Amino acid sequence: MNIEKYYDNFISYVTDIDRWILFGGIVLKIILILIAARVVIGVSNAAINRIFMRREEGRFQRLRMDPRRSETMRTLTSNIAKYTIYFVAFFNIFLFFGYNPQPLLASAGVLGLAIGFGAQNLVRDIITGFFIIFEDQFAVGDVITINNVTGTVQEIGLRITRIKVWTGEVHIIPNGSIKEVTNLSIENSVAVVDVSVSYNEDISRVLAMLEEAAPKWKDEMEEIVETPSVLGVEQFGPSDIVIRVIAECQPLKHIPVMRKLRAEIKEMFDKKGIEIPYPHMVMVSQQDGLKTDIQSATKDAEQAGAKQSDNK
Repeated sequence: MNIEKYYDNFISYVTDIDRWILFGGIVLKIILILIAARVVIGVSNAAINRIFMRREEGRFQRLRMDPRRSETMRTLTSNIAKYTIYFVAFFNIFLFFGYNPQPLLASAGVLGLAIGFGAQNLVRDIITGFFIIFEDQFAVGDVITINNVTGTVQEIGLRITRIKVWTGEVHIIPNGSIKEVTNLSIENSVAVVDVSVSYNEDISRVLAMLEEAAPKWKDEMEEIVETPSVLGVEQFGPSDIVIRVIAECQPLKHIPVMRKLRAEIKEMFDKKGIEIPYPHMVMVSQQDGLKTDIQSATKDAEQAGAKQSDNK
């Protein structure tokens, strides 16, 4: 009897036309909501891209951003918009099924608080990552120093930062452990070249030559943004006088500029006959040294004998 009763209830439930119409209407509304969410996401991404593109083109000079920060903020804004739209869509889906999502949200908040206490490092990494992106401390492609690691930023996430050093190693650093960041890609760098000349050289002549060549270096090297400056005598060495030359360069271009300036100065000194002091080494063989000692001793003996003869 119970089986027949359950069977009759099941048949009546399955064959209820009104119920299927209601269920079909709910499914149709869900599909329409998801389609609408996708359309709104596409429109929002297009609008965000257009806004940042206009900033890059300079139509809004006051709102114009650095390209690094513009790309980072564009990606972050698109993700926030996408998650917000999906959240609103699923909120309405719960309403269509007849469930009030507010108790669920309250439970999720309590659960999230409990997880937060158990995963404090994870929460700290995410919060730190958010502020790194929001404050534009560094961006993908920048050369930075974090925790005594200097390299190029490959990826910035809400939890980790990936850095590749010049030797090829990739360091993955949790954002929560980042205490201090040195960004080498924002401001111009300075190339410092110390030139050694002999004490026998005319310092005024050498300084005049370097100052005369400085504008030419500025024209030939596009990495130099300001005409190099000849500061003058930096120090006195054991066998040389050190003259310092500095040049303001584009970010991270100071090392190749230093190499080029050294080559230019060496070539110029060779043409002008300016001596660059370097240590000399004289090799004396053992036989030559022994022969010299014998000759010196013989000469001394002869001189002593001559003196004795004169005294007599």
